Amino acid sequence: MNVIEIPFAKKVGIKKNDNGNLVLPFTKDVQNHLQTFHASAQFALAETSCGEILQAIFPELVDKVIPVLRESQIKFKKSTNKNISAYPSISNESRIKFNEQFSRKGRGLISVKVEVRDTEDTVTCICNFNWFVQKIEI
Repeated sequence: MNVIEIPFAKKVGIKKNDNGNLVLPFTKDVQNHLQTFHASAQFALAETSCGEILQAIFPELVDKVIPVLRESQIKFKKSTNKNISAYPSISNESRIKFNEQFSRKGRGLISVKVEVRDTEDTVTCICNFNWFVQKIEI
């Protein structure tokens, strides 16, 4: 699945840059009352980037599982009116734990950390997303 083809991601304006990172251009549609990025727009970019990294790290599970966001935490650091990019990562510990759970039960939890930065490399927010991933029963 191409995450930027998800209807909500398209509506918000999430795109992929030449480096393969998900980006959100700064437009009037994503502004808040201060003419900077709306918090929910940053959240949308960060959350969408989780799907991208999960598919990259676990290509064998694409179209064979249903990932559902279970919990999230976000801390906003600095406002911006420049384009933003998402930088997701998954720790080795989280990968190992997920693989053990998934191989045993056909489901598991995995944590994805995301840093959102603007074009000047300023961190605008840091996030942690906990995903429940379950094998599709056919």
